[in-house]
Amino acid sequence: MKQVHPVFDSDAHVTEPPDLWVSRVSRRWGDRVPHVAWDAPSQREQWFTGDMCLGPVSGGASAGWRKPFPSTPPTFAEVHPAAHDPRARLTGMDRVGIAAAVLYPNVGGLGSERYRVLDDPDLAMECVRAYNDFLIDWCAADAARLIPVAAIPYWDVPAAVAEIERVASAGHRGLLFTGAPHDWGEPHLSDSHWDPVWAAAQAHRMVVSLHAGGGDLRDQVEPARVRREGMAVTHVRATTAVFLDSARHLADLLTSGVLARFPELRFVLVESGIGWIPFCLESLDHHFVHDGVARERPELDLLPSEYFRRQVYSTFWFEQIGPSRLLDLIGPDNVLFETDFPHPTSLVGDDVAVAIERALGNQPESVRAKVLFDNGAGLYGVERA
Repeated sequence: MKQVHPVFDSDAHVTEPPDLWVSRVSRRWGDRVPHVAWDAPSQREQWFTGDMCLGPVSGGASAGWRKPFPSTPPTFAEVHPAAHDPRARLTGMDRVGIAAAVLYPNVGGLGSERYRVLDDPDLAMECVRAYNDFLIDWCAADAARLIPVAAIPYWDVPAAVAEIERVASAGHRGLLFTGAPHDWGEPHLSDSHWDPVWAAAQAHRMVVSLHAGGGDLRDQVEPARVRREGMAVTHVRATTAVFLDSARHLADLLTSGVLARFPELRFVLVESGIGWIPFCLESLDHHFVHDGVARERPELDLLPSEYFRRQVYSTFWFEQIGPSRLLDLIGPDNVLFETDFPHPTSLVGDDVAVAIERALGNQPESVRAKVLFDNGAGLYGVERA
């Protein structure tokens, strides 16, 4: 099947090459720089900082693998070429009608939280910059179609603002944040502590990404629990729990005051799903009115659902119920399509057209065009070819 509309992929991932950090970060840090080594106990290549294992080199790169998940390629050489080679990625995009793709990481964490395990803030900062520079170089294969989203050191607000200023001039069009900074001992989203970050992002028209899985997932993947349940069940349960975490993050955002203070700032809930959004908005609006929030917080002069429709987007890829039955309740202007390539349940090859037809086959052409391309293209400044 071939998709007739151009497709804007609002969430895809780059599998980081083994030399990403060792080739770009000062040698003075030695083996504390993230690097890849063969791990005999697991019989696979793993990422390490010192003796600490950060995860497999193929983490998040199951697409095209000859064995079903939870098996993943044991070496980088066996990973799908389009996961790490920009030219192969563009060829794959052409085959299924994807006009542009927004690109996210794996190793650094879906909220940049993994850099915090490095034992020196200067090393962490070097690694953040190295990743951001790598991604610009990667996207240079076709800067009109490959859209980089920068990591920022959110745990250091002045450094985060400085990095936003640096990467905006380099070509990054979004920044990666966490929907749950409080999971990591930082202030909640509602705290004015973050205002310099929001101000810098708004000034540079950078989209703020709250990617699912950017909070603290340690309980979801606790080793004893994984051994008891098995990896496949753990993935099924944890993935669904992470979607529901996105509802908590949205509730935080819509009641935080951030959207009132920064009305030009745009947020995307990435890899979040959309079917839960109507209930979340209905509950927020009902209790906002019932509890008289306007009397206590007069600066919140819109309902939560109105802030959502003005400034927030959400993404889907496998869902059928949400996009086929609930778009009018969510708002077709606030929904983006994604493939999540090359993650475990991502859309690959003909899966893209099949998923689109199942999700949007009953929608009018004007709605399909918005969800599949126009919303994302407008958000990130991509022109139709």
